[in-house]
Amino acid sequence: MTVKSSYAPGQFCWADLMTTDPAAAKAFYTTLFGWTAEEMPFPGGTYTMFRKREHDVAGLGGQPPEEQSRGIPPHWNVYVSVDDINAVSAKAATLGGNILAPAFDVMESGRMAILADPTGAVFFLWQPQKHIGATLWGEPGAPSWFELQTTDPEKAKAFYTALFGWSTGGDATYTEWIVRGEHVGGMLKIDPSWGPVPPNWGAYFTVENADDTVAKARGLGAKVYMPPKEIGGGGRFAVLSDPQGAVFSVYEEKRR
Repeated sequence: MTVKSSYAPGQFCWADLMTTDPAAAKAFYTTLFGWTAEEMPFPGGTYTMFRKREHDVAGLGGQPPEEQSRGIPPHWNVYVSVDDINAVSAKAATLGGNILAPAFDVMESGRMAILADPTGAVFFLWQPQKHIGATLWGEPGAPSWFELQTTDPEKAKAFYTALFGWSTGGDATYTEWIVRGEHVGGMLKIDPSWGPVPPNWGAYFTVENADDTVAKARGLGAKVYMPPKEIGGGGRFAVLSDPQGAVFSVYEEKRR
């Protein structure tokens, strides 16, 4: 079990779900992952904190009406920790990124900004105060990997390596993001055969058994886009969407 007490600048730190039916989504994920949920009122709405073994692992909020009116489906947001959100936002703009929402305070939890990379994929910056992000990492029920799907991997690679100081590994078909020596995410090019998929970031959650989790998710109303599949070097993953349509992935570590 990896318990987190802080994140270095440039590390992935959090994921939250924006959905059209928070109550149904809460029921789905708490049943699937064994999460508990605490609703936290804030001006204009409610934010749900998902926990595993009393550790914060993910969040949930109602999708803004303006997103729904633009046809944006429910989705998981990905956050990167920073120590100076204004400076990083400004740097992103000089590198070709778009600032969709300038930095603002989230009560006493931290400061948040919403950006899009030069290929159009949306991501979030988080400057922590009382909330660092996920306090549990890489064990069943906790986040473990974040993945960018994009139309232009080379442009995206240039942007993120310059913005966050990430390095890259992998091969010609799959890029791995390396943050402070740790492989924490990946990138692949969107295939036209997938249909109208815009550039996007997605979240992976570790599970004990991918087959069992997928079967359980299907029984709860999820759609399976990719059944459990072996990953080179060990482990298995699957890609699903929850009953409201938000895509997420699960990862089973290689058994020793």
